[in-house]
Amino acid sequence: MRASERRFPPLSGSERDVLNGFLDYQRDTLEWKCSGLTGDQLKERVVPPSPMTLLGLLRHMTEVEYFWFEDILLNRQDHFRLYSPLPDKPDGDWQDLDSHTPEEVLSSWKEACAVARQNAAAMEGLDSPAAREWDGQPVMLRWILAHMIEEYARHNGHADLFREGIDGETGE
Repeated sequence: MRASERRFPPLSGSERDVLNGFLDYQRDTLEWKCSGLTGDQLKERVVPPSPMTLLGLLRHMTEVEYFWFEDILLNRQDHFRLYSPLPDKPDGDWQDLDSHTPEEVLSSWKEACAVARQNAAAMEGLDSPAAREWDGQPVMLRWILAHMIEEYARHNGHADLFREGIDGETGE
């Protein structure tokens, strides 16, 4: 994916359309930052001692997509914990990078995004409550969408630094 291929969020439309548009833009940004690199480059730790890598980011965001849009939103665990966290490996999504090929990780992440879109679309409205509470409080779809935009935006900042450190490519 190239930067120009990212879906730009709509400038008008419903609140739901705008939130979904911004979330997809952030997802596209992560895909762009990971595109065109070798498996070894995706696994490269550019900012030691941090264990974070671009491949780890894809694994982490796969887990996050399933956690919020499947586990919390629908109280289902059909796909959750592909990589972690497990009691003995709380940061497994950032480690064991050889347990799945980069192609498998990218495919799993894209599937998680598709499942998330489908599950969110099945909710009546942004005020629809999730099936599970978070921290003892009800959670609305609107909050999950806003939180996911924030989650991607934060990690896309990491991805931008990692990509620049790997091959010098820069861009928003």
